[in-house]
Amino acid sequence: MELNYTKEQLAFRDEVRAFFRVAVPDATRRKLIEGRSLAKDDIVDWQRILNAKGWAVPHWPERWGGTGWDAVKLYIFGEEMQMAPAPQPLPFNVSMLGPVLYNVGSEAQKSYYLPRIANLDDWWCQGFSEPGAGSDLASLKTRAERKGDVYIVNGQKTWTTLAQYADMMFALVRTDPAAKKQSGISFLLIDMKVPGITVRPIVTIDGGREINEVFLDNVEVPVANLVGEENKGWDYAKFLLGNERTTIARVGLSKERLRRIRDVASQVVSGGRPLIEDPRFLEKLVSVEIELKALEMNQLRVVAGEARRETGKPDPASSILKIKGSEIQQATAELMMDVIGPFAAPYAGPKQDGANETDEWTTGIAPTYFNCRKVSIYGGSNEIQRNIIAKAVLGL
Repeated sequence: MELNYTKEQLAFRDEVRAFFRVAVPDATRRKLIEGRSLAKDDIVDWQRILNAKGWAVPHWPERWGGTGWDAVKLYIFGEEMQMAPAPQPLPFNVSMLGPVLYNVGSEAQKSYYLPRIANLDDWWCQGFSEPGAGSDLASLKTRAERKGDVYIVNGQKTWTTLAQYADMMFALVRTDPAAKKQSGISFLLIDMKVPGITVRPIVTIDGGREINEVFLDNVEVPVANLVGEENKGWDYAKFLLGNERTTIARVGLSKERLRRIRDVASQVVSGGRPLIEDPRFLEKLVSVEIELKALEMNQLRVVAGEARRETGKPDPASSILKIKGSEIQQATAELMMDVIGPFAAPYAGPKQDGANETDEWTTGIAPTYFNCRKVSIYGGSNEIQRNIIAKAVLGL
């Protein structure tokens, strides 16, 4: 089924598609296609290419570098980026912290940080989850005690993605321990290079180092780095997570994976014929394609309603997108494992002597499968999202 875009929207899609075709570095594109991890420089270089084009933060207000595109163009842009494929601009910078700052940050914070966020001059990480406070984030215990012009921060964050690269962290901290758990939380900007911060890697099942523990021991944070009002951090976190769950659907990413699955399944032989001709495999593939089309339609409903949504309030439908988007990402990873079967390598290590081309392109498939187990957990677990839907959408 083809979407009924206007002529202007189709022309815009062609412009974006043409840009991605020539602007994405070949080595970066190849890593994405093969499911291999990007280096820090790959991400920084690409975001700066986008920023030079004026497209790094298209959803931001024009005053801060946004494009002024409507919701449909923003959707087209994001989908084309995922299908190119091209790296996403660092989400901690442009999708999470940026919107919080231009909505509730001080003028000094906006003027200093927003241009640096867009150009990835500062790499940000997200200091939310803690041991015992992941899905139930409001149970966080990291404490920030004000002493004069600084907060003294003590505690631990975990599952902190790419903290090994980070210059800065935006963190939720408890500033009023006597308040109920959703209250008494504040939103701080923390310099990762100051004394008292230790970053310790957590090696994942695919052998990668993507997530970390972060320990904060008597870390001094200027009061000027408080975002918005003290003890209002929970409200800002809900707004941030609403944005994250909308983009987490990754429709374009799943489309690109399904395209690749069809291509590879046409080349892999099983039982004397291409796997794509196997009825059971084809049934599974088509079932996921149908679910993806339904997800895309719901994503477009959210896009269409964006103009009517109250600024700063997350759309509860984003929880639906998060649940189904994560399930489809996991399903596509499973399908690719079905395609490659026993040739899947558990680790995407260096090419070995005597390895053939098949050995090289299969190395990212199993790590991608293992890594996709997390997508139904981060951004608020799918179980929590079902509770949100029951309350906010169904009124239960």
